[in-house]
Amino acid sequence: MAAVSTPSIGDKIPPSKSKYRPEIDGLRAFAVAAVIINHFNKDLLPSGYLGVDIFFVISGYVITSSLADRQAKNFLDFLTGFYERRIKRLVPALVVFVLVTCILICLFNPDPAVALRTGGASLLGLSNLYLFKQSIDYFARSTELNPFTHTWSLGVEEQFYLLFPFLIWFSGFGQQKVGGARNLFFWVGALTIASLIGFIYLYQINQPAAYFLMPPRFWEMAAGCLVFIGFQKRAKIEQALEQVPPLLVVAGMVGVMFLSTQAAVPATISIVMLSAVLIACLKKGTAAYEFFTLEKVVYVGLISYSLYLWHWTVLCISRWTIGIHWWSIPIQIGIMILTASGSYYLIERPLRRKSVRSRGTVLKWGLICLGTAAMSLLAAGKFLGSRLYTGNNPYETLMTRSRNQSYQSVYTGQQCHLDKSANNLSAGCQLKGNRRETIYFLGNSHADHYRETHFLLNKYLGVSIDGITVSSCVFPPDSRQNECGLAQKKQQERVIAALNPGDIIVISNRYNITEDPIAWMKTEYSVRSLNKFASRAIEKGATVILFGPLPEFQVEPKICTKAWFRPFPPSECEIPSKTMEAERATSRHLMKQLDGRILLFNPMPYIVFGGKFRLIDEDNKPLFFDKDHLTDYANRRYIFPRFRAFLAHNHLI
Repeated sequence: MAAVSTPSIGDKIPPSKSKYRPEIDGLRAFAVAAVIINHFNKDLLPSGYLGVDIFFVISGYVITSSLADRQAKNFLDFLTGFYERRIKRLVPALVVFVLVTCILICLFNPDPAVALRTGGASLLGLSNLYLFKQSIDYFARSTELNPFTHTWSLGVEEQFYLLFPFLIWFSGFGQQKVGGARNLFFWVGALTIASLIGFIYLYQINQPAAYFLMPPRFWEMAAGCLVFIGFQKRAKIEQALEQVPPLLVVAGMVGVMFLSTQAAVPATISIVMLSAVLIACLKKGTAAYEFFTLEKVVYVGLISYSLYLWHWTVLCISRWTIGIHWWSIPIQIGIMILTASGSYYLIERPLRRKSVRSRGTVLKWGLICLGTAAMSLLAAGKFLGSRLYTGNNPYETLMTRSRNQSYQSVYTGQQCHLDKSANNLSAGCQLKGNRRETIYFLGNSHADHYRETHFLLNKYLGVSIDGITVSSCVFPPDSRQNECGLAQKKQQERVIAALNPGDIIVISNRYNITEDPIAWMKTEYSVRSLNKFASRAIEKGATVILFGPLPEFQVEPKICTKAWFRPFPPSECEIPSKTMEAERATSRHLMKQLDGRILLFNPMPYIVFGGKFRLIDEDNKPLFFDKDHLTDYANRRYIFPRFRAFLAHNHLI
């Protein structure tokens, strides 16, 4: 995740005057290797993603050391020099990587719009903000299909670079003033404490914010800065840390990387502290120093920026195509090394070493290249996706609804599937029929995904439909859900007031049924609420039907369709029905607690093929548009005919 500042070895600089530390490149190699192992298979090294945090610490250390004793005429000269070096270091490889990867993903992803927008944002140093805005969970499986997810760390570093030069200069450190180092240490130290507190707090309440945003990450790069200043000015501290065996520190770092992601906060703090200590104690004469300065290890460190960029593209394209298997891993690693080496020798090193008379020229052309490339991607996103895709796209007609125009205008979008903070639950989502009965569809998104069934009931049976659902909120309301409880309480009272004899209420939710006692109590409460609501509805002559749960897959359906470039769809595209039945034991127990007058409709048997639940049916048509929501196609072909028969069997229509 992080692009870091690798100092040039400096062929023309006498070794005695060079600040280059080869062991730092060795540490970069260690960090990028951990990240790659984690990205190949999270089970192998669950917290290997913390390699990014090692990069952050190294970056803060190297940037501070590179600015120490650097001469500048004035602040403008200092600032332009800093950004010139950053642009030459980061921009050329990034632009080539993004443009090539955009073309590649368009070949295999039928809908690459999100990927292209992320790529465009990465060129502007904003991909972390874009991913945060999308409320992306970095650890979710869906992130593996976006070839630019990992560029969030570039955004964090680039935003750090907007602030850090000002701290360096105005503290006096960049001007070599007396007390400048002390001022910088104080300012950065204060910001570090605030940032760390923010990280710990945010991770509990808003994990994407803590993960993707720069302020909660500032403390990690600042740690590297503090290490450099502290050791320069406090020799006793450095001498004490030099006594720490570096191999012991490395062992501690590896141990932290085997922790579960559930321990993300203590693991992150530990890896940052250990990285800082390792930078201090990694000295000549130690076994760790000898390892980290091996020629091949240093080489991996030198190409680590390009390797970090390209490794994710290789893995992402592999997941869209042949997959990742034991036999493919050597090939995929080879491609990573080849592309990274090519990027380093053909793009990074030549352009970084190229001398330009005017710093303004570098800044101007760097910004022009970034802006032009980003705007081109954002503008040409749809065109590229539709023209370059090389497979047959089963999603082209997937969401084409057999609805008339008036239905589309009043029965789709936020009018009908509302946010939990919505106040108006009576607006527009009714379809009028020629019969007196009304069917109410209530619940969360797992009621909304039956919307095609809603329409078909109206079209072919003539019943009126009322289908207002509330995102992420179970129905009837659970008082423990704050806004959800308030929103669904309004919904409940609205429906009870409108009920007539013969009306039907269909309820569908996904309950968080787990072994967690709190979630269990919450679900038990929901069942009691359902019984109370059903009793009120039945007293008014209505019928209450509860839809059973559907399987939840752990893979995106788009990589499960058959294509010439995808001969081996992931095994996660199917779930044996026996496995699902075992996992639903809790659901069956809860069903026994329901009011006996509530009718149960189980949609599961209708999407079983050969004893397995599948994301894709035998005609290569997707049944789900994500991991647990049905497509309109699945509604039309499999759910509506069975539910229509269910209504007839129970003499409801």
